[in-house]
Amino acid sequence: MGLPFLDSFSAATGRGVWHADELGLADAQVVATGHTALDAQLPGGGWPVGAMTELLQAAPEAHVWRLLLPALAQAVQARGGPVVLVGAPYEPCGPSLAAQGLPVEALMWVRSEAPAARLWACEQALRCADIAAVVAWLPQARVGELRRLQLAAAQHEVLLFVCRPESVALSASPARLRIRAGRCEADASQIELHILKRRGPPLAAPVMLPARNERMTALLAAARLRRKLRLQQLGTVPAGESATSATVVRIDAWKGGPDALDRLAVVA
Repeated sequence: MGLPFLDSFSAATGRGVWHADELGLADAQVVATGHTALDAQLPGGGWPVGAMTELLQAAPEAHVWRLLLPALAQAVQARGGPVVLVGAPYEPCGPSLAAQGLPVEALMWVRSEAPAARLWACEQALRCADIAAVVAWLPQARVGELRRLQLAAAQHEVLLFVCRPESVALSASPARLRIRAGRCEADASQIELHILKRRGPPLAAPVMLPARNERMTALLAAARLRRKLRLQQLGTVPAGESATSATVVRIDAWKGGPDALDRLAVVA
C-alpha cells in the first residue's frame, strides 16, 4: 500500500511542490510591473494581487512612482476604482501622472501624520470593493499591524504596496515580496532593485531599471541640446562639449495640457 502513495507523491512534486532553488509560480493573480527585467524575477511575472509588497527606500518617495506607475494605471483600467495614497509625503504631480496613464481623478490622497490613523485608513481602503490599489507610507508600522493589512489585502484581492525605510530590511515582515530600491552609485541614471524576499532563490545581482521613463529622458536630452545651442550662439560652449555635433529637434506640445511631461520629444 505504501508504494502507490509514494508514486502519487512523486507525480505531484512536478505540479504542486515548489523547490527552493527555483523561482516559484504565483499562487494568485499578478499584475505586470511594466518593467520586463523586474517581471522576469518575480513569481508569476508581476506584482502579487491580494498580498503585501514592501518597498524599502532611504527617501520615502524616491522611486515609488517610477516603479509602480505602470501597474497602478493598469489596475485602475481593470477595476475602475481609485488608487488610495495613505500618508504620501508629497502631493502627487497630477499632470505628470496623467501623461503616463494615471489620471488625477483616479487618485485619493489620505493625509495624516498619526501612525494609528494611517493604519486605520489603509485597512478601511483595503476593505472597499471599489479600490484598485493602496499605496501606504508606514515607516513606524509593527509586524502585527502589517500582518493585519496583509490579511485584509488577501480577503479583498487588492494590490497593496507599503513603503518603509531601508533600515528595517533585516527585520521580520509578513510581506509576500520585499524590494529595496536605491540609486545606482556607478550610474545615476539607473535604479538598483534588491529583491530581499520572494518565492524563489536569493537574487545574486540587483535588477537595474532606468531612473526615468523614455519621455522624460528625451525631454532632458532636448533641454541639454537647446542649452548647447544657446551657448554656441554666445560663443561660450563648455570645454568638452561640441555644439556642432548636436541636432536640435522640434518638440511639439501635446494637445492635452501645458505641463512639460505632456509633451513628446524626439531627439536625433
